[in-house]
Amino acid sequence: MRDHDGASLAHLLGRLAVLEAQVRGAVERRRVDDPVPDDPFRGLYLSDQDVTRLLGQAIPGPAPDPEAVALLGRVEGEADAAEQAGATPSRLRRLGRSFCLSPAELGLLLVAVAPDLDSRFERLYGYLNNDVTRRRATVGLALELCGLSPTVAATRRSLGPGGPLIDGRLVLVEEADRPFLTRALRVPDRVAAYLLGDDRPDPAVAALATGLPAAAAGDPSSLARGLAAGARLCYLRERPGGAARTVAVQALGAAGWSAVSLDLTRLDRAEDPVAVVELAAREAGLQHAGLVAGPVETLVERGLAAVRALAGLPVPVVLVGQRTWDPSWTEEVPVLVEAPAVSQGERARLWLASLGQDAPAGLETAAVSAQFLLAPEQIQRATRSARLQASLVGTPVSPALLRAGARAQNAGGLERLARRIEPAVGWDDLVLPSSVLGQLRGIAARARLRDQVLREWAMRPGGGRGLGIAVLFAGESGTGKTMSAEVIANDLGLDLYAVDLATVVDKYVGETEKNLERIFAEAAGVNGVLLFDEADAIFGKRSEVRDAHDRYANLETAYLLQRMESFDGIAILATNLRSNVDAAFTRRLDAIVDFPVPGEAHRRQLWERCLGPFIPRDPDLDLAFCAGAFELSGGDIHSIALTAAYLAADAGRPVGMADLVQAIQQEYRKLGRLCLTAEFGPYHQLVS
Repeated sequence: MRDHDGASLAHLLGRLAVLEAQVRGAVERRRVDDPVPDDPFRGLYLSDQDVTRLLGQAIPGPAPDPEAVALLGRVEGEADAAEQAGATPSRLRRLGRSFCLSPAELGLLLVAVAPDLDSRFERLYGYLNNDVTRRRATVGLALELCGLSPTVAATRRSLGPGGPLIDGRLVLVEEADRPFLTRALRVPDRVAAYLLGDDRPDPAVAALATGLPAAAAGDPSSLARGLAAGARLCYLRERPGGAARTVAVQALGAAGWSAVSLDLTRLDRAEDPVAVVELAAREAGLQHAGLVAGPVETLVERGLAAVRALAGLPVPVVLVGQRTWDPSWTEEVPVLVEAPAVSQGERARLWLASLGQDAPAGLETAAVSAQFLLAPEQIQRATRSARLQASLVGTPVSPALLRAGARAQNAGGLERLARRIEPAVGWDDLVLPSSVLGQLRGIAARARLRDQVLREWAMRPGGGRGLGIAVLFAGESGTGKTMSAEVIANDLGLDLYAVDLATVVDKYVGETEKNLERIFAEAAGVNGVLLFDEADAIFGKRSEVRDAHDRYANLETAYLLQRMESFDGIAILATNLRSNVDAAFTRRLDAIVDFPVPGEAHRRQLWERCLGPFIPRDPDLDLAFCAGAFELSGGDIHSIALTAAYLAADAGRPVGMADLVQAIQQEYRKLGRLCLTAEFGPYHQLVS
């Protein structure tokens, strides 16, 4: 136990000694009035003498005990002297100051907590309550021991709603069905533990608590000025990857407060958010801290009661969220601050600070961090994840493990709306013209450099546009659009999320837009590449309005035009029919990549690549003939190679021309193409 906690305990024990003197005086008064003080069945029945005595008693008034008053003066005088000598105030005094408790309220708290600190008080309270089964102080007994009159309204309010003891959850008044003066008082275990030197938070608060930032990020000066000026409610609006929490903690520190930071996304659906807010406020009061909580959208979805409870707390509250503040949420007017963006340089510094001595030698943080829009607390979790994985495989932390740790911070909500693909192909797996490959590499470069170009160089000012990248992949089926999206995601170290159109398109008016909004909202919290395959189905051309169907179809497209502009992620739209995509998207797209049908030279490479190095091949395999004779896309060639492999495996032989000819015939039938024997040249006799 630390020295100042020893002094806190001494002060607490001194106050308990004062309470013991108060109890001793109350016991002596009871024994004077009790005609049979040694009755073993006292409290279990009422005799005629007891009834007569009760009827003859006047309403008791405050009766301060001289011995207790003198002892209290000595205990508090010693505490005053210690503070004047530079000692840290005792925990009991810090609690009283944090919750603005009067001396009388602090005394009531001590009466209520005494049985949890010293078991003798449990039996003494049973005697004073005239009921051995009731071993906690009642409201009436607490008022009597503190020399307070139960007939004064202000006194009764000390243990009622509106008082700091009750509103701060320092004391609980139980047995609401009893008359007020006979209701039992209980102090929560967390408060008793705090007085004894325990700083572990309440489990309900600990479940939501986030670690405090290890390094500074962003500029907290504007928020700090508001807090220093006495603001008790602030709202920090941030974009994905912002440093709102870190800025809030720094600003509270500059204003002289520590911080309790809560992640409200962890709030269980079965929990009462208002109760959790009250527990968090108590924890903040015990730690002399401000409260940082977000995202505010989570509370708004559960109703406004919790938001209003936060707004009414006596400690500084900094709410964090991505939505614009709605004045209807609270009567209290908050200080509104836009959270500063974290620059690429700051983000790289945060990665290094979080890694510490585990940073790989020569690590280029830009290669790891540039494409990930992570908040500082997410970077801390990503590096912890990388360390754990490194210890699991027995290797030092590597850039690949850091990227995996960053991907591990993705929320899981998007997987309910899109299919997650972990990329497994790279640039060497693509067989495309050099011009197309150059465009694809340019898209990957945009993703890495967008923070520098769009934010630091201010190349996208105003208009409400996000930092997103939107590109269109156009080309016939099987020309490599989906594979190219996977390669870009792999190069960036991101996951690929393929949107399932079945979960998006809805026949009911307005539902398609709602589904798309859910996808974009979830994607905002994910560092990944969003792929809309068959994009013309939802990004189609607007048409002339002839009926209500045309009007609502045009509304869907108009909504998408607006939503794509505010999107901060990476979106790839793939279509087989570029002409069907609305022309208004062209201006909003960062790039359009046309995927041509492969020529003979590329088809030759595709045949080699699709058959792979592990399939046994017959010496008569003539891939040069296949590349020259059949105009097929890469997807078609892959299907043919797969079918030929099954045919050869079933026959127990290496893949030969007979297998390829049969597989080509099957693919032609599947594509609805006419299969002419003449096309197979010298292998026409193999055509079945």
